[in-house]
Amino acid sequence: MPLLVILSGALAAALAVWAVVRLLRGEPAIFRQVIAAGVVEAGMLLVAIAAIFQQARGMLQGDPFVFWGYLITALFVLPICVAWAFADRSKVSSAVMAVGGITIAVMMWRAWQVAGL
Repeated sequence: MPLLVILSGALAAALAVWAVVRLLRGEPAIFRQVIAAGVVEAGMLLVAIAAIFQQARGMLQGDPFVFWGYLITALFVLPICVAWAFADRSKVSSAVMAVGGITIAVMMWRAWQVAGL
């Protein structure tokens, strides 16, 4: 599970950098970024599934309420960003994707810390 958490956070950070580049160019978010957000979301779902099994075996250390709070909240961030990107076709959509990517990267890092991975 630690590898999945690190990979999800790193992919989210890469998505944020990509969105910042597009923002600096004054361009809106594109469909490929939506696909990348879907990949990050799939990674986070795999983290959640792995965490369920680890918690069932008693191997998930740390405060489970804080860990699950971070993970469940993180699962909602990117779909909201993607919906915004579809609704707003200006450069603001790139800013929203950048903020979403940074948020996910930080939340995955905190989930990793809380779980004691």
